[in-house]
Amino acid sequence: MHLDLNLLVVLDALLDEGSVMGAAERLHLSSPAISRSLGRLRKLTGDDILVRTGRTMVPTPYATAIREDVRLLLSQAHDVLVPSRTLDLDRLERTFTLQCHDGLATALTPALLRRVQENAPRVRLRILTESSVDTGDLRRGRVDVELSEDQPDPAEFRSETLGSDPLVVAMRSGHPCGGQLDLRAYASYPHVVVSRRGRLAGPIDEVLAAEGLRRNVSAAVTTGAMALHAASRSDMLVTTTALVSRPLVEAFNMICVPLPAAFPAASINCNWHQRYDSDLAHTWLRDQVRAAVTDLVAG
Repeated sequence: MHLDLNLLVVLDALLDEGSVMGAAERLHLSSPAISRSLGRLRKLTGDDILVRTGRTMVPTPYATAIREDVRLLLSQAHDVLVPSRTLDLDRLERTFTLQCHDGLATALTPALLRRVQENAPRVRLRILTESSVDTGDLRRGRVDVELSEDQPDPAEFRSETLGSDPLVVAMRSGHPCGGQLDLRAYASYPHVVVSRRGRLAGPIDEVLAAEGLRRNVSAAVTTGAMALHAASRSDMLVTTTALVSRPLVEAFNMICVPLPAAFPAASINCNWHQRYDSDLAHTWLRDQVRAAVTDLVAG
């Protein structure tokens, strides 16, 4: 059966106005058009809806019984077709999932949590470390925001560069190099590298090779925390990014010096799926992430 939902609008007006003429004036339609709709309503429901009593019309018991249901249905339809464009943060209850490098998560989480808790106390965050393979979680909606050096290629994704993080070399306090490194000295010391896939070489090794140098990589570990912890108790060097490593460098009482080679800073990109473009809560979350990264860069 095909249902004309416009009949609900007419029915609501008829029940409120109590007359065909009143409903016609309210809906800016002709009285004959409203009469035809009333006839369709009577046929569809098997009820007269409105009956004449003297000079006025009164609703039938059935019409009286469904009046609130009609109003509720119209209100729900309005909410679906004309959603509210305001966000009540005090009442917002939602769990957002963010995914990023473990080092960036360590550096960013305190400021991000503070902002979320202060403004939307019922919002919860799940912060996951990035995977060594493409899981498709961003596409499937299992991850709301991905913070990464990379930007996704397909047009269905959105990306915003929030900042950049220059490369530095971290070492223990009292390291034999005395906090002074040229490229040859950099290559001469043992290194621990961070690689989710266990790779023992990276782009910096191409720079060294162009200068006829090769570094001694003693180990590859999966997290920055492991690498920095190992280097804090040895003469190994860790090539990392300044902002991401700062909390652990401070915690392990280490020092950082600039990488003694021209190398581009790592970008911090905020990636999300286009399904969230008009989602007010998701837009607010991205604002909080952006502000937290800005605080991190400025800090």
